[in-house]
Amino acid sequence: MKTTNTISTSELKAILFQDDTLIIDTRTPEAYNGWALKGEPRGGHIKGAKNFPYQWTNYHFELKDILSEKGILPDKKVILYGYDREKTEDFASLLTEAGFADVSCYHLFVSEWSPNLSLPMDYLPRFEQLVSPQWVDELLEGNRPHHYRGKDFVIAHSHYDYPEAYHSGHIPGAIALNTSDLEDPVTWNRRTPEELRQVLTSHGISADTTVVLYGKFAFPDNRDPYPGQAAGHLGAMRCAAILLYAGVKDVKILNGGFSRWESAGFEISTEEVKPEPIVDFGANIPTHPEYFVDMAEAKAMIKAEDADLVSIRSWNEIIGEVSGYNYIEQKGRIPGAVFGNCGTDAYHMENYRNVDHTTREFHEIEAHWKKYGIGRDKHLAFYCGTGWRGSEAFINAYLMGYPKISVYDGGWMEWSSHPGNPVATGIPEEFK
Repeated sequence: MKTTNTISTSELKAILFQDDTLIIDTRTPEAYNGWALKGEPRGGHIKGAKNFPYQWTNYHFELKDILSEKGILPDKKVILYGYDREKTEDFASLLTEAGFADVSCYHLFVSEWSPNLSLPMDYLPRFEQLVSPQWVDELLEGNRPHHYRGKDFVIAHSHYDYPEAYHSGHIPGAIALNTSDLEDPVTWNRRTPEELRQVLTSHGISADTTVVLYGKFAFPDNRDPYPGQAAGHLGAMRCAAILLYAGVKDVKILNGGFSRWESAGFEISTEEVKPEPIVDFGANIPTHPEYFVDMAEAKAMIKAEDADLVSIRSWNEIIGEVSGYNYIEQKGRIPGAVFGNCGTDAYHMENYRNVDHTTREFHEIEAHWKKYGIGRDKHLAFYCGTGWRGSEAFINAYLMGYPKISVYDGGWMEWSSHPGNPVATGIPEEFK
């Protein structure tokens, strides 16, 4: 359906960054983040644009609700752009039907905006570590896709003590990787360097292996409190943080996990793939010890002027209404930690995820952190209850190129188990 107005490059440039105008990039998160998928000279997005992929308009959600949650409101002038003219104009028609009065389309991103170095663009600094189903398929086809840096590759289906998650359907060629192989199932802390060496080499992973991680929802009978594929996605993020700590140079995450692979229509396998063990990891473990801190370091960071311990927990956890977990008795928070607000509870990460479980637009995460005083000028150590949510925040900071970041591995579980450690409850002073 033909829409509304189209605007030129000069017209768009003239209204860029105006408060009453929103520019919406309707392409996939990968294109928005930096992948040049149509041969454009510069990958990324028009500076200041928000990302709302066209495919979200087909979800069984109220479109207005998703738009509102992203700050896209009818009182704004909206300009849409993307790769596909027809989809961009269809999106514009949907917005008009939803009550948006001033909607325009810009169709010259590839031909005019991207080639012109004087026109501002932005991108996720480590965009190449978040990959699409199409990128993984190209890898499996035997090609060497853009930003593939490994001597070999391993696709790992992350699960938590539930191999049926893998056996019930996985990406062809993927091996199963149990999160409990990388972390102690009692303390939930990363395993020792020697244990990690044994696990990684037995899974065919060296420092020079490109590792693509993904997860999916798998527990039957409501045993898993994580909705959708959240558990699998968190597990993949947790594995990614530990692999980076160990020294794997090229750790990639399938953005959106298994459900995005499935919805893209690619083949699904139930055939088990055995890992091919190797002898040598090829680097000292940990190559990046700075990526994890322990309790003594966390205490020092609370007192330091140039560091922040960041709590990726929910409001009800930090005020002490709930511990967050049925296996942690103590309620409360670590005094002096900065709130990083994961979402509604210990099993949700809405502030870090899109509706399809892809990683939330990095500008939104950074704005979320800025609201709580979290910035890239300090050493940040992210923690939660047992390290999973903290690891996802760490990966987000890693993707954004934050210079000094860590996971406080022990988190609330370790902190609260030591009677001498201070604990606070109630509303923090900074929120009163």
